Amino acid sequence: MSISNVFWSWIGSFLGIYSITAFNQAIGLDTLDLFFLVGSFGASAVLLYAAPQVDFAQPRNLLGGQVFSAIIGVTIYKYLAFDFATLSALAVSISIVVMHLTKTLHPPGGATALIAVIGSSKIHELGYMYVLFPILSSTILMLIIALIINKLSKLDNRKYPRYWI
Repeated sequence: MSISNVFWSWIGSFLGIYSITAFNQAIGLDTLDLFFLVGSFGASAVLLYAAPQVDFAQPRNLLGGQVFSAIIGVTIYKYLAFDFATLSALAVSISIVVMHLTKTLHPPGGATALIAVIGSSKIHELGYMYVLFPILSSTILMLIIALIINKLSKLDNRKYPRYWI
């Protein structure tokens, strides 16, 4: 790994995580919710900024995996009356199935679905707004930064995206 590659990975991940943390603080998420959310997007940052060539990092996977998983997590929490462990397991496992079926596998999506179940009452009160704010908005922010950073690097192994659909 070249120093240049490491540098661009650092810049992208710093800007991506800083941006979504500041944005989500501004819309009122508390520290605990940010802790979980940034954990999920931290994993996305590794893919987008350190391994932009892998399938899991491509825009289709990033957007679809995060959004489908958020929808599933909210739906599981709102409409099923099982114990906490079962809801958590269902949210993650159904998200994986849906990501496989839609060809949008993005590993951090599992965490996104889980956060919809284990998050605070503030996350639960958001209901399906959770899909838009913070998930879709944060995903788009991370994607824009990935497009810019990987374009600015001018390194052959950082051409991003490899494909959109």
